[in-house]
This record gives sequence, structure tokens and C-alpha cells, in this order.
Amino acid sequence: MNGEHVIDVRNVTKRFNGKTVVNRLALQVRRGEIYGFLGPNGSGKTTFIRMLCGLLTPDEGEGSCLGFDIRRQSDQIKLQVGYMTQKFSLYEDLSIRENLDFIARLYRVRDRREAVEKSLARLGLTGRHKQLAGQLSGGWKQRLSLAACLIHDPQLLLLDEPTAGVDPKARRDFWDEVHKLAAGGLTALITTHYMDEAERCHRLAYIAYGNLLAHGTVEEVVAAAGLTTWSVSGPDLPRLAEELRARPAVEQVVAFGNTLHISARDAERLRDALSPHFTPAHHWQTIPSGLEDVFISLMQTARDQYAKP
Repeated sequence: MNGEHVIDVRNVTKRFNGKTVVNRLALQVRRGEIYGFLGPNGSGKTTFIRMLCGLLTPDEGEGSCLGFDIRRQSDQIKLQVGYMTQKFSLYEDLSIRENLDFIARLYRVRDRREAVEKSLARLGLTGRHKQLAGQLSGGWKQRLSLAACLIHDPQLLLLDEPTAGVDPKARRDFWDEVHKLAAGGLTALITTHYMDEAERCHRLAYIAYGNLLAHGTVEEVVAAAGLTTWSVSGPDLPRLAEELRARPAVEQVVAFGNTLHISARDAERLRDALSPHFTPAHHWQTIPSGLEDVFISLMQTARDQYAKP
């Protein structure tokens, strides 16, 4: 990675029907960086990505993507971006090869046949090139979608929940490929709900209901949250969880296998709330807060602009 910003935007805002979906968002992503973009459903992630690649125009804000102005030069941006949508968007009645050839034609790729062969080989699709896209499993559809994104040698990948609905092996293979691409200088902005995937990003941002709530490396985001987390194991954990959730000092109680994780920002108040339950029957210990603990905490404190007042 180097210091060049592939994405550099400020105060980007988008409204629909009087509701602010993206609120004065600022983001900087460096070349060769894998940047995780996280948040609950309806938080504005997809809307922001569509503004970056020129499919939507911001109501407010300014900045650049790949050195081009996001307002005035969207056509140039589109030519250098690979955008993978949440839903499989290629033609299911065409074969893998036919889909890639069609996308290559759209981008007017030089040496189109060679580019298709290269793309098939890179994603391990050569042996399946005649198979109809509609007959592929989720993991193979994912590979085809990524191959289509790369057919025109883009400088930036915008991947919107690319691993939703695929098995763990396919997810791991996908991320290995993204890291190889980043090592070669390609930049990726990736939305995901999976915490293990977020931890594979160089940096990440968390937005909720259009507002940027946290950004930085995983370590920086966890540290900035200031959460204290306790782990407890022992008998009758469901009953204990209900009792703890009723205490104002406790922000969250989450079951992890045979343990509970209990978190809050005020460490002293949290300990006071837990201390009546420090009995020999249960084993208590403080543990490092995880990324999932932090994101649940952030989501609980965010305001849903669509909720009824």
C-alpha cells in the first residue's frame, strides 16, 4: 500500500423522500488497500457505493474516486471500477464464457478472447466454461461475478456483500483472491456482515443509519469503543442472561457457546452490576472486547431515521 488516495470524499449526503440515507460521510481509501465497509441493513452502504461509481449523484458533498470528480466525471469512474452487486446480476441462460465475453464487449476490452481466457483461468473457471450461469452454486456464481468485475482490468473493486450465502470454503477462497489482487495494487471497498471478514481488511469503517460511527484498523476501532467485556460460564446461563439484561449498567449480553459475554463502556458500573453474581457456581473473567461486541454496541446507540418517533 502507498499513500495515494483512490477514494477521497467529504460530506457526501443522499436523501430519499425527505429521509437522509447517507449523512455527510467522509472516507479515504489508499491504493492497494482492502477497506471493509460495515453496518446494519439499511445503513446506507449500498447507496454510498453507488454514489462512488457514478450510479447515483450526491445531494451534497464532494471528492474524487480514482482521481475523477464524483459529480462531474462519473463516466470516467465507471470505466475503471468493477462493481459486484449483492444479488447475482449476470445472465443465467448464458454460459460462463458467454457471460464474460458479453461483459468484455460492453467494456470494449482489447484482445477480448484473450481477456476472457485469462479471466477464466484466474478464477478457476476454465473447466466449467460451458456451464450455464443459472446452474452454478452460490460459490461458483461468486467466482463468475468476480471474474466479470475483473475482465476490464479495473483499478478499484466495489464489492457489495460478495460472500452472502456461500459456504466457508468459498468465502475463504474469495478472500485469498482479493488479497492477491490487493498485493498487485488493486483497491477494494467491501461491504460485509461477517466479523471474521472484517478482520481480514486493512482498515474498516462502520456506519449506521447513514452516519459514520467508527473507522480505522480493527485494533483502533476496538480501542476507541472503550468497551469492557466479561465472560462467565457455569449453570443456568439463560436465566442469568435475563437477569443481567435487566440491569441498566449492562449494555449487551451475548451467548457464545457455553459462556456469556457481558459488555459495557463504564467498567466500574459494570463490575458493580455483576458483583452480586460472583458466586462459586460461576467462573467470571475479563476478556478483550471483540469486533462483534463493538459493532453491536455501536448499533444499539445509533438512531434509526425510519423508526417511528
